[in-house]
Amino acid sequence: MDGRPPPPAAAAAETGGALAPLRHTVFRWLWLASLASQMGTWVQNVGAVDLMTLLAPTPLMLALVQTATTLPGLFLGLPAGALADIVDRRRLLVAAAAWMLLVSLLLAMTTFAHLTSSWWLLALTFGVGMGSVVGLPAWQAITPELVPSGELQPAVTLTSVAVNLARAVGPAAGGLAVALAGAGASFALTAACFAFTTAVVLRWHRDAEAADLPAERALAAVRTGFRYSLMAAPVRAILVRSTGFIAFASALWALMPVVSRELHTGSAGYSGMLATLGAGAVAGALLLPRVRRRLRPDAVAVAGTLLFAAATLGAGVVPSYWALLPLMLAAGAAWVAAISTFNVTAQRAAPAWVRGRVIASYQVTYLGSMALGSAAWGVLAGRLGLASTLAVAAALLAAGAVLAVRWRLGPVEGLDLRPRRDWAEPVLAESVEPRGGPVLVTLEYRVQPERQEEFLQLLHRYGRLRRRDGALRWGAYRDSARPDVLVETFLADSWDDHLRQHERMTVSDRALDRRLRALQEDESGPVVKHYLYARPARRPVS
Repeated sequence: MDGRPPPPAAAAAETGGALAPLRHTVFRWLWLASLASQMGTWVQNVGAVDLMTLLAPTPLMLALVQTATTLPGLFLGLPAGALADIVDRRRLLVAAAAWMLLVSLLLAMTTFAHLTSSWWLLALTFGVGMGSVVGLPAWQAITPELVPSGELQPAVTLTSVAVNLARAVGPAAGGLAVALAGAGASFALTAACFAFTTAVVLRWHRDAEAADLPAERALAAVRTGFRYSLMAAPVRAILVRSTGFIAFASALWALMPVVSRELHTGSAGYSGMLATLGAGAVAGALLLPRVRRRLRPDAVAVAGTLLFAAATLGAGVVPSYWALLPLMLAAGAAWVAAISTFNVTAQRAAPAWVRGRVIASYQVTYLGSMALGSAAWGVLAGRLGLASTLAVAAALLAAGAVLAVRWRLGPVEGLDLRPRRDWAEPVLAESVEPRGGPVLVTLEYRVQPERQEEFLQLLHRYGRLRRRDGALRWGAYRDSARPDVLVETFLADSWDDHLRQHERMTVSDRALDRRLRALQEDESGPVVKHYLYARPARRPVS
């Protein structure tokens, strides 16, 4: 499979259809590979729960199966995002899929040989979760490479469809395998899913990106991604909005087994609720392109939030199982509307160099909100009862929609995140060799005193961009002897890191740069100087 982007003609084609991205061969196959990987995770989870009921059927050990599945996301989410940005994403996906294939094969073999213990099962379940978490940011970060920009929204929505299809079909397939041949068969089916994923990714030929600078160190890359997520206003808005939705929406997910028990439907009823919710998500995904042509992202997310709140409230008071299923359909459509909107906005809010880390930040927020929220709603339901707890969650979801007033998603649509490439490269004398250590950068501006207040307001906004792109420290100072001189300073971790800062400024940043220049006495810009950290060649003798 050729990994090159579609030709310009493809971008000019009709892009409104929900299934339009599937026309592209590479996207179609990788979408199927992603679906298979997620299905494999669900099938493995069903087999693990069934086997644990035989090995150690205590509430603690059964709960630890879910913990082993989700815990890697909290610890490895941000490092996985950094890896997705600093190594080749195809190789990372191959490594993650191959790892999950090997772990699931090992689990299948030991189970068929009756050698699997409860702690061995938890360890290998944790291993499958590790592979899933490591690959997840890379799966999402490659989406803009596979489709024209006009089809990014339906492409990201299709990734949400894959998640919900896997959630609906995976448990059913795993349950069938367990019923026919035991837990070992479900682990073998898991391995088959991961084998398909590995084979597809191996066949994908992705063009390697040329890099002028060495890759960032892993720890520095994690730190830079975390700083970017805090400093970039569009990304902060996504994290706040998604947290406000998922933390309260997790009540319905967490309490669905309790709803099923209250309606006396048993495990079959719970599976039916999951399948119906998944079907609603698929139907919602097919309708979303039409909705998005009429509503802005903020409005789509708010509408999804309010509809999910209504379904949550209804789930606590419906008198019968059959009355509940339409609510599950609505909840699935609402869920995919909100989550895919946050997801596509996260993709559009981040330039290519940090996209994996931004997606990882979003995923960690998602997992953390879901895990902590689910536990909190479970405790509250034990005290208030099911109906009252779901009513509280619905009220908080509706109230959380007010976050759209302060944390808007709309500005992402106008961002141009291409590199500026119009900054002059810093001068380095031939006799100077940059050694390890920080780089101090100073910029001297000449601004008339009556314009300085407006200039400083803009300069502090510019300082946020500096820190967003990797500056360790930033400050603005007045010259005590010259009232028309202001000095900006910031610190980069190294010379290479400062060169990366030059590559990270985007076309959208030019607007603020032009406003700053218009307020200066010299429109050619500030006087820029670079200072390398200096240390003696030898330790001074005491």
